[in-house]
Amino acid sequence: MPRLTKIYTRQGDKGSTSLGTKQRVSKDDLRVQAYGEVDELNSTIGLAMASGLDESLLLSLKQIQNELFNLGADLAFPESGEDQIPVPRVNRGTALDLETLIDELMAVVGPLENFVLPGGCMGAAFLHVARTICRRAERTVVALDRSEEVNSEILVYLNRLSDALFVMARYENHVRGVEEPLWDTGG
Repeated sequence: MPRLTKIYTRQGDKGSTSLGTKQRVSKDDLRVQAYGEVDELNSTIGLAMASGLDESLLLSLKQIQNELFNLGADLAFPESGEDQIPVPRVNRGTALDLETLIDELMAVVGPLENFVLPGGCMGAAFLHVARTICRRAERTVVALDRSEEVNSEILVYLNRLSDALFVMARYENHVRGVEEPLWDTGG
């Protein structure tokens, strides 16, 4: 486990930062943006958890937070630098676990009959915000993957996680007895 004895280093004061491999890059580098958005996603999940979500979601979300830390490390340590430091990598099993979770929650909330608007109870609204941040992180990783090699399982995981967050929001509204806000097409 890393031990941080000093929080500030002054190394980034001119707009650059180090990847896990010690390579210096600009703070607006796509790789840095990608793991920054994953960090934002993780923080938003923490906010959702602190809002008082149903207990049945908390265990899954705690696991997801740890997986997102692994995903961030996967992004911060490009695979070419893997020989230097062992890094947890996202693998197919993490996405498959999300599929199982989605199936379990969908069995409770039922199929969609209309598009769901973000909202409902507070916890569901936070989960919807997390879902949109997840989609943004996914788009940034797609852009990064066009210019640099990225673990392909990262994209699979983020795609599945956004679906899981959507279903979790529906589940939170369901267990709270809050009607899902549905899209009104005006017709």
